[in-house]
Amino acid sequence: MVVGDISTGTDVLVIGAGPGGYVAAIRAGQLDLDVTLVEKDAYGGTCLNYGCIPSKAMITASDLAHEAGHAEEMGIYADPEVEMDEMVGWKDGVVDQLTGGVEKLAKANGVELMEGRAEFADEKKARIVHSGGGQGSETVEFEHAIVSTGSRPIQVPGFDFGDDPVLDSRQALALDEVPESLVIVGAGYIGMELAGVFAKLGTDVTVVEMLDSVLPGYEDDLARPVKKKAEELDIDFHFGEAASEWEESGDGITVRTEDEEGTVSEFGAEKVLVAVGREPVTDTLELDNAGVETDEDGFIPTDDRARTNVEHIHAIGDVAGEPMLAHVASKEGQVAAEVIAGEPSALDYQAVPAAVFTDPEIGTVGMTEAEAEEEGFEPVVGKFPFNASGRALTTGHADGFVRIVADEPSGFLLGAQIVGPEASELIAELGLAIEMGATLEDVAATIHTHPTLSEAVMEAAENALGHAIHTLNR
Repeated sequence: MVVGDISTGTDVLVIGAGPGGYVAAIRAGQLDLDVTLVEKDAYGGTCLNYGCIPSKAMITASDLAHEAGHAEEMGIYADPEVEMDEMVGWKDGVVDQLTGGVEKLAKANGVELMEGRAEFADEKKARIVHSGGGQGSETVEFEHAIVSTGSRPIQVPGFDFGDDPVLDSRQALALDEVPESLVIVGAGYIGMELAGVFAKLGTDVTVVEMLDSVLPGYEDDLARPVKKKAEELDIDFHFGEAASEWEESGDGITVRTEDEEGTVSEFGAEKVLVAVGREPVTDTLELDNAGVETDEDGFIPTDDRARTNVEHIHAIGDVAGEPMLAHVASKEGQVAAEVIAGEPSALDYQAVPAAVFTDPEIGTVGMTEAEAEEEGFEPVVGKFPFNASGRALTTGHADGFVRIVADEPSGFLLGAQIVGPEASELIAELGLAIEMGATLEDVAATIHTHPTLSEAVMEAAENALGHAIHTLNR
């Protein structure tokens, strides 16, 4: 304990108030535990303040502006004028409403909120360092701890986020003017989502990617409609190239890339956005003092009860590794709190959905056909294209499909993949079906409202059974 410290105690110390941490704190409070929630930046974490929520707000706004200006085939002629600072102000209002709600909910559930950066002193004690001159620090003794410090953008050597034209996703979402041109390094989900936002707002967008396609990790037929739509927005792609350096050039910058053969290319732009992935924030925690182990990449290994190698210290969310998804962090937070309270709770990753909010959207859950075969199942696949969906056609968005993977002998659903309108919403039904142990017959026999996009789910199940009505059967 340093000079000036004060000491307090708590049943559960939660470090980080993102979608994992604040959920864990609230659930622990509901279970009558004494809880202290520490946050060094903003309640709601990266997701609510700088990632999930602001990016989806900007996606919605840019989609609206773009569609209003490109609806001639519907007999609508318009030329929207975008005031970027006002759009960002609206986005910030959404964020403020949600983060304010987090604070109120935490307090209403008896959670003590504490601002500062936490670092472990030993396996039962942490020091909270408060920001600002003269703010000092305090020591918190705990019975249990939950680490939920999240992740941060990975920096590319030579591209310092502190340099004005070099942006991370947080900075890109806070711009008060639409850049005339933008180079995006990375064609993963963050890069592709923001490429769509800025292209629809009128920015000349160039995407460079080390690998050979967009959205690495997703099946080719899911990524293909996204790439096609991006090209229709005049987004320029360069694959097999790594960003190497940048320099000021005239009114903007020049970004240099290099391929495997050493060939150098140059791209001029006003700004460059680096979106090559995220890394865990574990280096500030002094984990060694508590005996908590990390892997070679800084992630904290955990078991199915979110416990680290130190049984009374849990880790949830991005710091615990893949899948690095906000909703997974929330579930892990609930489980950690329940385990601490002595409840029979454990994690099950069988039916974890994932979504990419590109145009069109992608939603996945469970196994692909190839993964099902690798696991020893005999997969049967049903598919339904959105261009055969009456509702999709009436929205003007009919690219993509719903695909369902099931075990043929038993009929049990194993997985699903959707690319198309509202894929992020539609995937929930199939996640529930997998979680409940539903069969193809169950989904096909469920009457779906007409005309809706969700009918495509029913038709995909019927297609796997060989009796779809509105598409040719396999």
